Amino acid sequence: MSLVCRSRLWLLSSILFSAFVQPLAAAQAHPNATGSQAVAARQKEQTGPQAGSQEGYKLPPDKLAKAIALSRIRNILDIAGSVWGIVFLWLLLAVRGWSGLEGWAARRSSRRWVQGLLFFAAFFVITTLASLPLDLYGHHVERSYGISVQGWGSWFGDMGKGLGLTLIFGSLLLLFFHWIVRAAPRRYWLWIWLITLPLMVLVAFAQPLIIDPLFNKFEPLAKTDPALVQKLEKVVQRTGTDISPDRIFLMKASEKTNGLNAYVTGLGASKRIVVWDTTAGRIPDDEVLFIFGHESGHYVLHHILKGLDAMAIGLFFIYWACAGFAAWLIRRFGPRWGAPDLVSRTGFVVLLFTISIVSFLLEPVGNAVSRHFEHQADVYGQEAIHGIVPDPQKATVAAFNDLGAAWLDDPHPSPFIEFWLYNHPSTRRRANFALYYDPWANGGHGRFFAK
Repeated sequence: MSLVCRSRLWLLSSILFSAFVQPLAAAQAHPNATGSQAVAARQKEQTGPQAGSQEGYKLPPDKLAKAIALSRIRNILDIAGSVWGIVFLWLLLAVRGWSGLEGWAARRSSRRWVQGLLFFAAFFVITTLASLPLDLYGHHVERSYGISVQGWGSWFGDMGKGLGLTLIFGSLLLLFFHWIVRAAPRRYWLWIWLITLPLMVLVAFAQPLIIDPLFNKFEPLAKTDPALVQKLEKVVQRTGTDISPDRIFLMKASEKTNGLNAYVTGLGASKRIVVWDTTAGRIPDDEVLFIFGHESGHYVLHHILKGLDAMAIGLFFIYWACAGFAAWLIRRFGPRWGAPDLVSRTGFVVLLFTISIVSFLLEPVGNAVSRHFEHQADVYGQEAIHGIVPDPQKATVAAFNDLGAAWLDDPHPSPFIEFWLYNHPSTRRRANFALYYDPWANGGHGRFFAK
């Protein structure tokens, strides 16, 4: 994750998802069906097939070499970006850079709110520029390996749009949060938490309506592929999701990437399922039906709402802990950093610094929960197409192979890397589980479907 994303953690609530949901996952049972077939599938997922048995996910030698090399680069960039984001904030504190920026803003205007807007806008510009070299190299690598087809002009355009949104809404929000710190220096974290809750819901609702269309083109899938929509309606009927065709969208992803994907987004009236045009029409319909069933699982199992609920609980403790941590840092290093207290704008950066540290340390927590949700959706999707496609296992395994080949996923990632960085189970684990998951064999039944 780039530094610019790190600096927006408090604003983009979806990034903060990684901070608090693992307790929910740990408390839930493994989402597999009962019976010997489910037990075997679980064992294959956890340990992989034994010697001589079949592997679910394979790559030809040329793609395998590329996948291993690309995976290493991605992992290094991911970890380096997170660490650099924290180090950069610390460096500018240590050399009194943020303190100097605060003085610069004070000299530009006598009005505190203008000073604040200037300071926080400059904060976002500086952190964006600091992350730019890693972001540039990351996009170069994705283009070199044929994953991205987005030109540099379009890429810079997207970055400019993101920065523009952040400068407008992020600066205003940080200005407001900083005012809360000044108005309630002892309980500011509680008031910020209370305000964050409706903001999370608002962002989740507005994401597909306002933000996503700024970066990608969308249209009803029924407009371009009505035959596929008719097939998807069979999955809708089986899952009882009540997803009308006008809530199934096609995203013109092919303008920017060769990767395959689909996702569920939004809340209430904005909730929808989005299928990339690199997915629809480029892989067999049976595989698209599984991917759609997987996304329907997120829809039916209320993963967005569960994530928001867990975030609300977790943020309470995150804000409380970061407030105490920031207060300690101010007492210990404040005079050296030019941050006499948290009320100063430099002191507020110290608070953002603590959030960056805590977020990085808790990244495996959120990823573990995300993997749990994704596995649930995998099981749900494979069960959802049972009786609709001739061979659900074959279609699911083929879908994972096509997904893995499109993104050049490493079939054998390091367990530590998977634990720390992966927000989905590895493609190998997913494919191996699907290969051996047949709960209806010998008269059994599924985890989510009895028939």
